[in-house]
Amino acid sequence: MNRELFIRAITRFFAGLVLVALLLFIPAGTWKYPGGLLLMGILFIPMFIAGLIMMKKNPELLKKRLSVKEEESEQREVILFSGIMFLAAFIMAGLSFRNGWLMLPFSVSVGAAVVFLAAYVLYAEVLRENTWLSRTVEVQEDQKVIDTGLYGIVRHPMYMVTVLLFLAMPLVLGSVISFLIMLAYIPIIVKRIRNEEQVLEKDLPGYSAYMKKVKYRLIPFIW
Repeated sequence: MNRELFIRAITRFFAGLVLVALLLFIPAGTWKYPGGLLLMGILFIPMFIAGLIMMKKNPELLKKRLSVKEEESEQREVILFSGIMFLAAFIMAGLSFRNGWLMLPFSVSVGAAVVFLAAYVLYAEVLRENTWLSRTVEVQEDQKVIDTGLYGIVRHPMYMVTVLLFLAMPLVLGSVISFLIMLAYIPIIVKRIRNEEQVLEKDLPGYSAYMKKVKYRLIPFIW
């Protein structure tokens, strides 16, 4: 096991866990926030398991997923706006729970949790299909175009999955206000996809042909 990679991964994991907990439970004024506890469970338990699997089976992929250094200026803007969106959504969810602002019944939270976990399964499948996936927009050495599985349906199945995950989160938290905030992710991800495709079409051999073969970027028959 790569000790340095393990320390880096586990540090990132616990930092994320603590940050999300603070953003949710401090505004809520209590730890007894059912939607918040549910989200913490379905978010971080699968994440921990997935990290252990990648550490054992494909540490290079885990290393790529931990990289957040973005070279493209447009993508740095996307990361900034996404961070602001998450901060606002989590804080407003906690405040909404504390003050009773447009809160949904817990049955909605449970249904959204099922959708979230189903999306996590799709996330794992995308990682299995494409070992070149990183969190930054780049063309890697010996990278090839993947056009099978989910990549034969839409060009960006990872982003399709993240839309499901991110829109399910505020519903798990039971907050209508947070859901409206998270809708901002749609124009954010559209911006990222457009820029990413420019990079891939220019630098990745075969990507132009792939774009003609698979016409839809994110949602089949729509876009």
